Amino acid sequence: MVRPLMTDTVFLAQKAQPADAGDVAVADDLLDTLKAHEDGCVGMAANMIGVNKAIIVFDNDGTPPLEMFNPVILYRKGLYLAEEGCLSLQGQRKTKRHRTIKVQWQDRTMQTHVKNFTGWTAQIIQHEVDHCNGILI
Repeated sequence: MVRPLMTDTVFLAQKAQPADAGDVAVADDLLDTLKAHEDGCVGMAANMIGVNKAIIVFDNDGTPPLEMFNPVILYRKGLYLAEEGCLSLQGQRKTKRHRTIKVQWQDRTMQTHVKNFTGWTAQIIQHEVDHCNGILI
């Protein structure tokens, strides 16, 4: 189900609660909402649809979108300055990102994965993980 976008910065600034297997419907709604906004959006976190859970979905270099439950960035390398927008916020903002990251997360069956990401995909993940941590750009 496509959900309305959350724009309340007080809500968005909260640290997300851990997600579990009972939150699969939230991930499905995130995927539907991402698809509905695909013309101007490459990733979403659950708080962007009003759910305070640590779940993100994002465009994965042209493959089907990837979903991550409880993502944690374990490693960062190659700091640079980026300019980003967000569906939940107005305008563009400068922020610091890393070119390479290592992320640990769980899939919808709660199996743990660890993978390195680089470039644009790494930037998207960092933006969405910031959402989970209550960090607004």
